[in-house]
Amino acid sequence: MTSGPPPDPNALRRDRASDKAGWITLPAEGRTGEPPVWPLTEPTRREEDLWDDLWARPQAVMWEKLGQEYEVAMCVRMLARAEAPKSSTELLKGVKQFFDSLGLSTVGMLRNRWRLSDGGTADPKPATTRRAPARKSSRSRLKVVPSDGDTGT
Repeated sequence: MTSGPPPDPNALRRDRASDKAGWITLPAEGRTGEPPVWPLTEPTRREEDLWDDLWARPQAVMWEKLGQEYEVAMCVRMLARAEAPKSSTELLKGVKQFFDSLGLSTVGMLRNRWRLSDGGTADPKPATTRRAPARKSSRSRLKVVPSDGDTGT
């Protein structure tokens, strides 16, 4: 679990090491091609459907690049079980954590520093970050005010 708000791709902060990593733009149309081979024991029909659906999403471009087939498969397996009536709260929490870590939720997209393209092609390289305009330091905006009885000379 991480603390604090997720990063904002439009923030103009400077001098933060984590901001220098940049953002990755994913193809809005999703990943093309066949999904990878299912890495776990025999899948159910529902797991096969979820597997195909998830590997067609934009985030799958990065999962493939990072070799996250097992993580995605475990997410699929937990999600299929969580859909059952009266599934446990712990199972639902696990699915939410997978969604966040795999970038399937809004929070997950922000934490992974992923964003969707405007419909163009994939750009798995970090996007360039905007630099904030240079400002005067807060110290330079201060001025000395004479105290009572001090003439200032």
